[in-house]
Amino acid sequence: MKNKIALYLMNKKGYSVLKALLSKNFTNHIKFIVGAQDKNVKEDYFQDIKDLCLDNNIEFYERRINEIPKFDGYKIAIGWRWIISDSERLIVFHDSLLPKYRGFAPLVSMLINGEKEIGVTSLFAEKSYDTGDIIYQFSKKIIYPIKIKEAIDKVSSLYSKLAIKITEEIINDNKLPRKKQDESKASYSLWRDYDDYFINWNNSSEKIKRKVDAVGFPYKGAKAFLNDKEITIKSCETVSDLNIENRDLGKVIFKEEDRPVVVCGKGLLKIKEAIYTDTGNEISPINKFRSRFK
Repeated sequence: MKNKIALYLMNKKGYSVLKALLSKNFTNHIKFIVGAQDKNVKEDYFQDIKDLCLDNNIEFYERRINEIPKFDGYKIAIGWRWIISDSERLIVFHDSLLPKYRGFAPLVSMLINGEKEIGVTSLFAEKSYDTGDIIYQFSKKIIYPIKIKEAIDKVSSLYSKLAIKITEEIINDNKLPRKKQDESKASYSLWRDYDDYFINWNNSSEKIKRKVDAVGFPYKGAKAFLNDKEITIKSCETVSDLNIENRDLGKVIFKEEDRPVVVCGKGLLKIKEAIYTDTGNEISPINKFRSRFK
C-alpha cells in the first residue's frame, strides 16, 4: 500500500524507532507491527512495543502466535533475527557500517575489537544476509571504556534517525537510493552462544576489559571459572604489566583492596566486581590467594 510501512521490531532499538515514528505523527502510515520475544537478553522490550501499539491503535502481531498478513508495501526489520518470507520491498537495519561486520552480533564484536566508530546501515534484503544494496548509513565516534548498554543507546538514536528519514521518503513517494557494497571490504561477525561469554586469558587485559563491558547487561555477562566454579565478571580494570618469568595465564598475582589481579596474555586485570553465577554471591574478597581463573 502506498505511503504505508510495516515494521518488524525487537529490543530497545525497535522500541526507540517506534517511539520516534509516533513522535513524528506517522501513526497513520504504519500498516502493522510484528514483535517477538528475545530470551537471550534480560530486557527485551517486547511488552513495551506491544503496549505502544495498543495505546495508538496499531495492529500488532506476535511472531510465534499470529499469522502475519501479506503486505505489498515497504517492510522494515529492526533487530529481527528470523527470515521474513514476505521479502518483497523489505528493508533491513544492521548494526554496522557495511560491508564490514556482516552477520551476527556485530555491535558486540566491534566493541570487543576496539573499533573507534559504530554505526547503522539500512539496506535492501537479499537471500544472502547483509549483502544487499545500501540505502543510508549513519555513524558515531565512541571513546573507551564503553559498556554495551551505552553503545546500544547510541545505536538506538541512530536507528531512530534513520527510520524517520526512510519513512519520510516513503511517505513522500520518493525513490530510495541504492548503492552496491564493495565486496573487497567485506568482513563477517559469527553467531554467539553461551560458550562465547567465557574469557580467553590468552588475550590482552585491554581486550578482556572490552569484552567484559561488551557482554554485560542486558546480556548475560562475561564468564570464567575461579577454582573450578563458574563466575560472572561485572566490572574490571586494566593494570600495568610486569615482567613475569613464568607467565601462567589466569593466576592471581596480587590482591589490591581485596580484589584479585589476574595475569593475562599481555597486561594484568583487576577484577573489581564478580559473582558466582549459580548463587549470585560476590566472589570478593577471595579467601585463597593461590587462585586461578580459567
